[in-house]
Amino acid sequence: MEKKIPDQQHGFQTIAVHAGDQLDPITGSLTTPIYQSSTFVFPTAEAGGARFAGAENGYVYTRLGNPTLTVLEQKIAALEKAEAALAFSSGMAAVSAILLGLLHSGDHILCSKGLYGCTFGLLTMLKRQFQIDHSLADLTDESSLLSSIRPNTRIIYVETPINPTMELVDLAMIARAAKARRITTVVDNTFLSPYLQRPLELGCDLVLHSATKYIGGHGDVIAGVAAGAKDLIDQLRMTALKDIGGVLSPFDAYLLIRGLKTLGIRMQKHCENAQLVAEFLANHPRVQSVYYPGLPSFPQHELAKRQMDGFGGLISFELKGGMAAGIQMMNRLQLCKLAVSLGDVETLIQHPASMTHSIVPMEERRKMGITDGLIRLSVGIEDVKDIIADLSQALE
Repeated sequence: MEKKIPDQQHGFQTIAVHAGDQLDPITGSLTTPIYQSSTFVFPTAEAGGARFAGAENGYVYTRLGNPTLTVLEQKIAALEKAEAALAFSSGMAAVSAILLGLLHSGDHILCSKGLYGCTFGLLTMLKRQFQIDHSLADLTDESSLLSSIRPNTRIIYVETPINPTMELVDLAMIARAAKARRITTVVDNTFLSPYLQRPLELGCDLVLHSATKYIGGHGDVIAGVAAGAKDLIDQLRMTALKDIGGVLSPFDAYLLIRGLKTLGIRMQKHCENAQLVAEFLANHPRVQSVYYPGLPSFPQHELAKRQMDGFGGLISFELKGGMAAGIQMMNRLQLCKLAVSLGDVETLIQHPASMTHSIVPMEERRKMGITDGLIRLSVGIEDVKDIIADLSQALE
């Protein structure tokens, strides 16, 4: 028997632990079982036909739904304050499913001026092969936003904070402008997780995550999720997910359910550590610039306080010696790991221009604000004194 957790009566961490959970009627298992099955038996031929026709609830085939995935999706929907959610095999599977599922040839996507490298690569492919155009614009200013919207703009796609510059976009302003023009707003919320930011509450239509990051949190799963209105999610499930097939496995869904149960606790520690690390870097004589929303010197600090429930675990910075000094510093680190990705319990550091954003042409990178000397740091949950000590010895 399923136990419902009303959003208005329980806090975030309670919902993260309990939402979607169902008591196994046979074993009473506390943990959600892994339903490692590709297909499901129908009680009768009539029931099978009814399920295929959508006239009867029930599982048919794991590409369309699975009990373990259902628990994950219900947790994500509850945490994002959404009507429904959908799980994917990767963050990019979620991005591609949304864009391919909602757009047609001749449509236009308006994007924040900074994007994850692989999202940029997908947009380039959509333009080249399917005549779906896109443009990158400064969406931090309403006049710039409005002047960038075209008659054929169907989606406004936003990262905030933007990867890796940490620039913010006012989501309520974006949502107002989009709704007035019947444009769908899609927000990549990977950097903050629903613990720190819930774009749907600010009026946006769809939110997505690379669940590999904070939602999983332990560097052991590749996954993506999307959440929004039930009609939009159902449309994506029965088209882009079903026919393209970026389906999450039941075992990976189980890992995400496990990760979600500690999301609030982990995010608190990520935020606490990142604030102290950012302050350390901002006061270090070898550091030229630090980009972190939690610093009063950050240009959009007030927007961060208004829109977010915390400042996150991601920091970008530049050293006075440029790219050469950055490479030397990264090679000297011992505790912090030189690796792409983010949101793991371990502290990770990487060089966007040569790693995550290397697919983006140099001219476009510079327009995005990604210099060759920029370094991105994903602050983990280790003792912060040890993280700072490692950074200090590497900088010296």
